[in-house]
Amino acid sequence: MDAPLSPDISKPGDSPALTPAALIAVDYIAPPAPLAPFVTTLYHFRCDERSIRDIQPASIGNLCFFPHGKGEMLFAAGHRDPNHEVGLLTPLSRATPIEVEGPFHAFGAALTPVGWAALTGLHAGQHRDRLLPAASVLGPQIEAEGQAWLAAYRAGRMSGRDCALAVGGFIAANLKPLNPRHLELIAATGRWLGAAFNPEVGNLAGVAGYSPRQVQRLVERYFGLPPRALARKYRALRAAALLTAPHLSLEDEAEIAEAFFDQPHMIREITHFVGRTPARLGDASTPYLAEMIDARNLRELNG
Repeated sequence: MDAPLSPDISKPGDSPALTPAALIAVDYIAPPAPLAPFVTTLYHFRCDERSIRDIQPASIGNLCFFPHGKGEMLFAAGHRDPNHEVGLLTPLSRATPIEVEGPFHAFGAALTPVGWAALTGLHAGQHRDRLLPAASVLGPQIEAEGQAWLAAYRAGRMSGRDCALAVGGFIAANLKPLNPRHLELIAATGRWLGAAFNPEVGNLAGVAGYSPRQVQRLVERYFGLPPRALARKYRALRAAALLTAPHLSLEDEAEIAEAFFDQPHMIREITHFVGRTPARLGDASTPYLAEMIDARNLRELNG
């Protein structure tokens, strides 16, 4: 049976006042082919409301820039981090609410596990659930370049797409090589996650020649959670992606039903990792949720 969920001080799934999708525009920009193993998507987000509330599903990491809007992420552990103009969102272990005084514009890049490690060098599990000044991890260059992009965006000299592509260029120029055996383990973990809704942790034993204890440590280092919790996270994300699809097949419906102990358990898990109950996944108050949990944005499941 799954471990009990941690206390839910923010109760993101119960939020009644999320900003409606009609008030938000998000452009998703495919990264250049050489960058695809490291970046899930580049993006440009806009909302000109005076108050914006949203929920970020559990994710790997994000290099993010905020030319307009001041706000906070509200983490379940009780701390709040401001949206630094040049920011680095570390891997999230659960869905996390966002509150911003608008108008709110952002651009940036959502990272894959390999991209997070190759760009930051940080242990994903030890640094999860924070929104940091990017320069504190990536050095002064990102602050200088980021401020230049922010100024150009505000002045209309660069579009959101231009800025997002510039972020991709920075990432490409600052990637560091990873241990080839670690890359093999990351790829194998992706295949393991994608093979079943409830993959057996024992099936990871011996991957890339590592012992079960080493596998546990390395999976948390690159994905932010140990294997069992990671499987729970991706089970919830995959189920949510299927539930937001225009047409849910009987086969998919049966597979989702079999993946969870019962319906209340499914509701709790999806709310914990995605931020909404299944009944609210497709409603009009889900600004960019459907895109963030779209199957193509879970490419790490393909290894």
